[in-house]
Amino acid sequence: MQLLRQRQADDFDDWLLKAARCALKPLQMFAKGLFDDYAAVKASLMTEVSNGPVEGLNNKLKMLKRQMYGRANLELLAKRFIMAA
Repeated sequence: MQLLRQRQADDFDDWLLKAARCALKPLQMFAKGLFDDYAAVKASLMTEVSNGPVEGLNNKLKMLKRQMYGRANLELLAKRFIMAA
């Protein structure tokens, strides 16, 4: 958490290597996922820009859409999305 909150991009590589060598299998898998998208993860530690809020809204809309599949039209979906916000 400290790496993320304090944007310590320089220490990220060391942490990632330690996590990859850890005895805990879930932590190893998490580190592998970070290695797979290394450039994006490293960039997120170096910049203040984030698309998190936009992704959160997209996720919420998709969840509501799945919940209402086959039940109603776009008008009801719009009302439900506004009420959920």
